[in-house]
Amino acid sequence: MKEAASIKRIESLLKDYHWMKKEVERLEKVLFGYSTPMKSWGVAQYGIEATLPKGSSGKSQAELNNMDLREERLYNRLERLREKVYVIEFAAELLEDERDKVIYDCILDGMSFREISYHLCISRNQVKKAKETILNHLSQKSHFVHLLKHEKSAC
Repeated sequence: MKEAASIKRIESLLKDYHWMKKEVERLEKVLFGYSTPMKSWGVAQYGIEATLPKGSSGKSQAELNNMDLREERLYNRLERLREKVYVIEFAAELLEDERDKVIYDCILDGMSFREISYHLCISRNQVKKAKETILNHLSQKSHFVHLLKHEKSAC
């Protein structure tokens, strides 16, 4: 029963991914004046750059204290949505089959079963079965389930 609820939650996140990604970009532009690429979230640095002092990518504590209520609400929403988007995008790394990764990416891009089946030259039923396999696989991965539980508590 818990697994079915987990699968429904993952499916709901996949459906919401596209608008959440757009909303993250919009909120970053509103709050910071620019959009931060996902690649720069937690990127390791090497060489001399690793030893240099770094500024925070977010707002400082003084800036957070001086935010008005709307900015604070937008900032909190941005942090929650960033977490969800990261969890969804990280899930692709947990898939082992290359075709499953392609199907997962197509689903994230908002493609229909028909478009995916045409793209991969397989039937729609095979796409549906692959999606079910992907959802089952992700619901069984302890690391992803842990991120999903963390994401639920962050809401």
